[in-house]
Order: sequence, then C-alpha cells, then structure tokens
Amino acid sequence: MAHFAGQPMGAPLGAQLLGEILIADEGLSPQHLAHALTKQADEGGLIGRILVGMQAINDLQLTRALSQQYDEEFVEELPPVDDVPEELIANIPIGFARNHNIIPYAIDEDDRVLVAMSDPLALDVLDDVGVMVDAPVEVVMAPPKAIVDLINKAYGRLRQGADLNKEEDDDDEFGASEETLDILDVTDEAPIIRWVNSLLFQAVKVGASDIHIEPGEKEVKVRYRVDGALRESKSAPKQFLSSILARVKIMSGLNIAEKRLPQDGRIRRRIAGKDIDMRVATVPTAAGERVTIRLLDRSSVLLGLADIGMTQETLATIRDIIKRPHGIMLVTGPTGSGKTTTLYACLSEINSPELNILTVEDPVEYQLEGISQTQVQSKIDLTFANGLRSFLRHDPDVIMVGEIRDVETAEIAITASLTGHFVLSTIHTNDSAGAITRLVDMGIEPFLVASSMVGLMAQRLVRRPCYDCAEPAVPSAEMLQKLGLDVERFHAGGYEVPDLPNIKKIPPTGTFLAARGCPMCSGVGYKGRTGIYEMLVVDDPLRQLTLEKADAGTIRASAVERGMKTLRMDGALKALAGLTTPEAVLLATAESE
Repeated sequence: MAHFAGQPMGAPLGAQLLGEILIADEGLSPQHLAHALTKQADEGGLIGRILVGMQAINDLQLTRALSQQYDEEFVEELPPVDDVPEELIANIPIGFARNHNIIPYAIDEDDRVLVAMSDPLALDVLDDVGVMVDAPVEVVMAPPKAIVDLINKAYGRLRQGADLNKEEDDDDEFGASEETLDILDVTDEAPIIRWVNSLLFQAVKVGASDIHIEPGEKEVKVRYRVDGALRESKSAPKQFLSSILARVKIMSGLNIAEKRLPQDGRIRRRIAGKDIDMRVATVPTAAGERVTIRLLDRSSVLLGLADIGMTQETLATIRDIIKRPHGIMLVTGPTGSGKTTTLYACLSEINSPELNILTVEDPVEYQLEGISQTQVQSKIDLTFANGLRSFLRHDPDVIMVGEIRDVETAEIAITASLTGHFVLSTIHTNDSAGAITRLVDMGIEPFLVASSMVGLMAQRLVRRPCYDCAEPAVPSAEMLQKLGLDVERFHAGGYEVPDLPNIKKIPPTGTFLAARGCPMCSGVGYKGRTGIYEMLVVDDPLRQLTLEKADAGTIRASAVERGMKTLRMDGALKALAGLTTPEAVLLATAESE
C-alpha cells in the first residue's frame, strides 16, 4: 500500500498478535514467549525487542513477523548499491537514515519511492522521508542488518563522488568533534585515515573483540579475533607501518615519537551508529611496533543475568547469593571468559537507590548509572588495595573489586566482608574450587577464607553453532565419555534439556549439532558465543575442608557429590540444547577437567 505524508498506518483490525505469529511461523517456543512477557511486565519495552535481546529470535524473524502483522511487503535482501539512485538519498542526511534505520532505494512503475524500514510504526519518520523525496512512498519491510549495510554502502558511494574541494563537512557547522562523529561520516580523503577507519568499521561489522596490527618482514598484517578465534583480515605494504601507527596513536592520545617503550591508550568513536570504546596497547618488536586494539561494545557487555546463558538453577543460586548482606563472591576464569560481563550483570541486578555500590576497576570499561566507579592508577599508587581501603570509609553496602591480584587486596576484601559488606571480585584460577586453595596459598588464613566466602563461580565462553548450516550428528562413544555423559542414557533421551531463554535449534534425541560452515558464518561453522558456568556454593562441609587445607581436587569432588555441575557438564547440557557443540565444550574446558 502506498503512503503519503500524514496518512496513518497501523495493524489491520483483527490482526494476529506478534507472539502468535512468531510461534506459528518462526518457531518461537511458548516458553520463550512466557519468559519475555514476564520480563516485559517487570521492565517494560517492546515484546519483539525483548525476544531478540533474549536471542530467542533474530532480527530477520522479527521483521518478517512484523510485516505479516501489519500487512506490509517483506524482502529479505535489498538490491545492490549500484542499483540505488543517488538522487533518492542525496537530500536525506546519513544520520537520519542510520538513526531511524530507513533508506529509500528504488522507484516503482507507478513513480512511488520504495522505502526499506524495519519499524512499521515509525509513521512520523515515513512522513519525513516523503517530504524529503517529494513523492509518494511505499513501505517495504527489510531486516535491520540489510538496511544498515545498504546505508553504509550507498552513502559511502555518494561521499566518494562528492566535491573533493569542499572545505568543511556539514556536521562541522554544529561543532561536532572527531570523537562524536561517526567514522563513516568522515570525509577526509587521506589514504591512511580511510584505511584505519575501514579497519575499525570492518572489525565492528564482523563482531571482533580485538584487532591485531602486526608488522612482518614485507607487510603489515591485520587479524581480528571473532568469537575467540583469530582470523586474517587485511594487509598493507610495510612502508606504511609508521603512518598507520601514527594515526592510531593520534586517535588514542599516545606519544607518536615514543617507539621504544610500550604504551596504553583509549579511543572513543561512533562506528556505524554504535558507540564503541577501544583500549589500545602498543609494544616494540623486532619487526617494528605492533598494536592490539580491544573493542568494547556497550550493548554486548551490559546484559542482565537472565541473558548471559545461565540455567534456571544457576540463575536462582546466584541471585540468592548476591542479595546477601555480607560475604565474598568470586568469579574465576581466564582473560576473555566474560567475567566482567557477569560482574556487571550482578551489579545491575541489585542496583537500587537503597544500596551504596562502589567499584574499583582496571580499567572502568563502562559507566553504570547510580554506581560510583574508580579506576586503578598505578602511577599515583591508586591500587586495588588502596582503593578498596578507602572505600570502607564511604559507608558502602556492596563493593566490586576488578581483580584480587595480591595478598593485600585479598586481606582487605575479606576484612570488608566480615565487617558487614558484600564483596564481588574475580580471581584467575581454572575452576571454582581452585579459588579457595589459591587464597590459602597467597597466605590468607584458612579460617578467614572459610568464614568470608559465600560463593565461587567458574565460567568460560564457548562458541555457538551457525544455525544456518549446523546439522545434527551422532557423537562417538569416546566423545560422550569425555563429556561425562552415559552412552545408553544419551541415546535414550534420558538427559533433560535445560530451560534456557535463548535456545534456537534443539538437535534430535541421540545427536548434537555439528558445525559445517556457510557464507553466513564465513565458512567457520560458528557464530556468536554463550557462557558455561560452574557454581560452587560454600556450605559447612566445604568450610570444614577449607579449614583442613584440603586440595582443590578434594573440595571439587565434595561439591560434585552434593550436586554441583562442573563446567564440562554444564557445557554438555548446553550442547544437548543446541547452544554449542561438543568440540567447543571440550576445547573450552580442557584445562579444568
């Protein structure tokens, strides 16, 4: 149906509810819808966006269902950028198109402008587009990712064809700084600037967590870490290394003349409509300086406890622990295992005006509303220990310490917990039981550890299969044995699939999903990650073992006897639910089993 400026648009009378459409046509389970409705009642928001946030559906499924509900045309793919008339977007600012996820892309035989959008209720935005193109417009629903890709390509082509002698960008009229401008809006034609901006944009596009710029003998190579695995991306001749390094150092506020010592900096930029915070580290090597950039996407870190992949049993346990008035809870795991995400989720869960919450972190990755956060500054002796010691004079209820690295920090944290404060922190051990013995080995008295510790959680991130190409496969008896599953019980369907809100494709009984590889996952077979968890509640038997200075193996065995699920068992159950693969679980838990 054609739409003109001012013409109302809405769901037809008697239209199905969105949840009904998703269950009937998109494979949404009633349990997931019930979870989402409960969350909507508690927190508000649109049910479709809540389901996407829970990973119960994806943006493609949501848009397809909305198009059905509102009786609009739907296309899964938009035309190539070369087919988009430049005059359609010439009068529409890129910021407007990106903010509203909308782009006019074609003119039909009735001289109507086809407008791709993902929100059928954005009536005022549609009216504005009609005025800008000075023509009747026809809505076409398309997935948000397809629209964003076309916006970036279309405006990139438009920018390349613009007058190169133009002295200033339109955004400069409003005093926009380089930090607040989206890098896709930057019109600087300097090759090095374009190359670095392209590097950052591609990293965000593929969902990379780190960028490695590595000098070689003849060229500079770039590798992205995506879902925990490195993959090669682009390269440049070695002669451009110094220019690339200078550009990155300028962006991150580093000394461009210092090439002999390591440096650390930070970059804040808008990239493809997202606010991205980047930590930059340089180090000299034999072939020249190399740079590692860690990308911190706020949307991927600030998740709720219910959204990070915990089973209902683990979720209930951790919620009970973090609401206690005093004690210590430790999250353990290697670097990059999602510990910070878990700690932020815990703080978000308990954050309220009635609680005074203080954190000391290295660095402060994201600012949390209503929480006072302090960053470690080693140059001025603001360490974890000194920050924590100072916090005790500020009447805190909850304290979060980024990491327990030494005996001094551990002692102050334990003292805080014993004097009526709840302390959250992390420690580097392979499993939950190892955290107890690690503290004792540091020199903390066993009776202090036993009396202060209330819970320990080990975690890992495991890769999720790409659901566009994953296929069921029967595992070998050896693999089942490694996972700790009984062969007969597995093939008989004797293991219960855990109740999780983000299950998408449960494999048939007696099978797991196997990664294959397709264009959607760049041939890797995996797309995204989820967490596996080992929750150890410190009870009286464990306190007694701690007092006896028992080793980690004994503590672990005692906890398993009383029902603790190990990392590998939690991973095996999530593989049963199709959230990961056995190979990913075995790889992530090799050190702890």
